[in-house]
Amino acid sequence: MLAGLLLAGPALTPMASATPGPLYRNPHASVSSRVDDLLKRMSLDDKVGQMTQAERGAVTPDQAAALKLGSLLSGGGSVPAGNTPNGWADMVDSYQKAAVSTPLGIPTIYGVDAVHGHNNVYGATIFPHNIGLGAANNPRLVEKIGRATALEVAGTGPQWDFSPCLCVARDDRWGRTYESFGESPRDAVANASAITGLQGHGLGEKPGSVLATAKHYVGDGGTTNGVDQGNTEISERELRQIHLPPFREAIDRGVGSVMISFSSFQGVRMHAQKYLITDVLKKELRFSGLVISDYNAINQIDGQEGFTPEEVRLSVNAGIDMFMVPWDAPQFIAYLKAEVEAGRVPTARIDDANRRILAEKFKLGLFEHPYTDRSLQKTFGSKEHRELARQAVRESQVLLKNDGVLPLAKKNNKIFVAGKNANDIGNQAGGWTLTWQGQSGPVIPGTTILDGLKSGAGKGTTVTYDRAGDGIDGSYQVAVAVVGETPYAEGQGDRPNGFGLDAEDLATIAKLKSSGVPVVVVTVSGRPLDIAAQLPQFDGLVAAWLPGSEGAGVADVLYGDYNPTGKLTFSWPASATQEPVNVGDGKKALYPYGFGLRYRR
Repeated sequence: MLAGLLLAGPALTPMASATPGPLYRNPHASVSSRVDDLLKRMSLDDKVGQMTQAERGAVTPDQAAALKLGSLLSGGGSVPAGNTPNGWADMVDSYQKAAVSTPLGIPTIYGVDAVHGHNNVYGATIFPHNIGLGAANNPRLVEKIGRATALEVAGTGPQWDFSPCLCVARDDRWGRTYESFGESPRDAVANASAITGLQGHGLGEKPGSVLATAKHYVGDGGTTNGVDQGNTEISERELRQIHLPPFREAIDRGVGSVMISFSSFQGVRMHAQKYLITDVLKKELRFSGLVISDYNAINQIDGQEGFTPEEVRLSVNAGIDMFMVPWDAPQFIAYLKAEVEAGRVPTARIDDANRRILAEKFKLGLFEHPYTDRSLQKTFGSKEHRELARQAVRESQVLLKNDGVLPLAKKNNKIFVAGKNANDIGNQAGGWTLTWQGQSGPVIPGTTILDGLKSGAGKGTTVTYDRAGDGIDGSYQVAVAVVGETPYAEGQGDRPNGFGLDAEDLATIAKLKSSGVPVVVVTVSGRPLDIAAQLPQFDGLVAAWLPGSEGAGVADVLYGDYNPTGKLTFSWPASATQEPVNVGDGKKALYPYGFGLRYRR
């Protein structure tokens, strides 16, 4: 019977000329052709949904698909029940499965704040925060870190990283200072190499390529008095000279997304700044990627709680393409749809936003490969990545003072270690580690600075530890006090009333000093600290910044296994009252921008 049918010829013609799939499904077509084809097939509901990003904790996969959401995110600490690579991949894939099952099958894109490694996920490699990477002055290293981060992120599901932060922090009282590579625009420009690491030279060309985000546009590091989400009260000329260059570099590197700042410029919230977003970013700088809002940021345009139809209209018309409205996606969708139908938001603006969003999804290859490449999980927290992180820690250490006490002798030495940050991996990792604000304690795997000192000790050397310094006596040859800050992130990290050592730190150092033993102070902090008054008590001083999971890299420098090469990318203030103090402003810093000692061999 089958043979007879095959010989029947004409009766089978309709099967032989089956209708080809839609153009947007053709991976060989150009991105612009695919976008054009898909856009023609989309309803207003489809388009408004693509412009909306919700927090995973607010919507189920089915709800996200019903709302036609373009994106999901995990905020700091928002994790699946199993905070493991597979737990993440299962979660992200569940949202993806629901998205691609819709009539048009537009994949979602999942975003995370992997700002110093894939820091939301337990067991990830946690790299130094940007302040340390700036001091390392090694953009190629930063590119490698971007690549390592991308592999760990992609292997767990997300395809979008809200990083790097290219802010130029001009006042150390700001709680996000540690997210900045330095106080000069050249620091952020040089280390925009992170974008190439995350995306590759072409988005989607390498396995594990993720969409990078240049943030926060623009001037977030220049607010008056360093107030988080404050007002940048400078001239446009200064804004262009200090804060804009890193974004120009990011665009030259092909960055796929730009996040708008919470802060204001000259009294107007950045999320309502049409001139700076549309005229400068999109037209003048020719940014062709997507512009995303920050977390609930459109709520702040009018200074009142929540967002209004007017705030939605203002921000969309200002040029924002996708909206991070974590807990209020249905309300945002309803408002935006009504504004379009009333003619207050042009359909051309909606189409422009969708073109930008869809283009990045096509470039990433999400239509062809929507699900997690779990083969990349072999890189997660790998030995290779941890060695890279340890290298970054070594290169980020800045030797500020050395009265002949460093490097520590590895053999036949008796070392006393004290301080709240010597044996606390949570403190040395800082904010944005498992949770938004971070936390003290043994929260992630890795090595503390104390671990590094113990494991690096040679024959005949003993290392004794007591957090408070109890038990120190004159028999020790040297004491190491590891002091400084405890974890914080934006808002809670602002220090308008100063940023000196706390009472515990001062008491610990005094106890060590009273023994008559030479004292080396290691500061673990997200900014330079106000230590000028105590400096005469220190025989040695090392700025370790926030080294992350591989604290042994600090010990590598203390022992002299690595001769310190780190240089300050922040002027170290003579006192907190001197702030702001920046290179070229004529103020005399305690340690100037670019300062950093080396060991004499």
